[in-house]
Amino acid sequence: MTVAATQPHPQTITKRRKRLLNGENLAFYLFASPWLIGLVFLTIGPMIASLVLSFAEYPVITPAKFIGFTNYVNMFKDKLVWQSIKVTLLYSAAALPIILICAFLVALMLNQKIRGSNLMRTFYYMPTVISGVPVAVLWMWMLNPQFGLLNNFLALFGIAGPQWFFSKTWVIPAFILMGLWALGVTMVIFLAGLQDIPSHLYEAAQIDGAGALSQFRHVTLPMMSPVILFTLIIGIIDSFQIFTPSLIITNGGPDNARLFYGLLLYENAFRFLKMGYASALAWLMFVVIVILTLLVFRSTGSWVYYEGSTTRKSG
Repeated sequence: MTVAATQPHPQTITKRRKRLLNGENLAFYLFASPWLIGLVFLTIGPMIASLVLSFAEYPVITPAKFIGFTNYVNMFKDKLVWQSIKVTLLYSAAALPIILICAFLVALMLNQKIRGSNLMRTFYYMPTVISGVPVAVLWMWMLNPQFGLLNNFLALFGIAGPQWFFSKTWVIPAFILMGLWALGVTMVIFLAGLQDIPSHLYEAAQIDGAGALSQFRHVTLPMMSPVILFTLIIGIIDSFQIFTPSLIITNGGPDNARLFYGLLLYENAFRFLKMGYASALAWLMFVVIVILTLLVFRSTGSWVYYEGSTTRKSG
């Protein structure tokens, strides 16, 4: 018997490979089907429905009525819309840099090889596992003007604490303090990025005579820039969707100083049953977030460094 006679026919090999490939494809779609079904019916479907409803008057209890661009025209004439945009932009512009910087500094501290660092990482992350409503109630108590912990602490030094959530001036700083409570997630992302930086880069910098500050500037920041970009994009999206604290801590507040965009959208949809108008508000938020995200990506060519490339390039 020759060796050629014992080898399988090429067509047999091809059929076997096709069966294996078909089996792998079937297994992939089988395991991915829950996510794909959820994507179609819980994400893409509602998005298409909200886009259609944004051109209609839909008070829920009666059928939707097509009204063209009326919702969008009324939206830009609504003073509450502009007030909510102002409050949301002020919060985002102030809170996002502070939270990112604080999370980055905490990650740098916890990245040091010191005893008890794992326990400290756990302590910093633990507040993030608490849901939004208990956190809002907790901070209402801590920042209460009469018996709040923070104002009582300031009174020990003869300082009269502000009204916090009940003041037009201090309401945004109060929400920023509340936002710092949940910096654990961002801190963990930064910590993972710091631990992924190759140690030989720091060794080479030390050989060249670079000090700690120079290593941070020329090694840590460039290598962490993609992680900073990711957290920045996620932070922009999250900051524009703040809702629970504003709803729990008395709606709107003094002169609508707490009227975040998400709260205005919720009230129009579920309080006033203006689903068409709320859908238009949702799409305005979507467009604003997309524009800001694209602007951030356009700027990445000047500050984001990608490992393995000799030049910086935009995302």
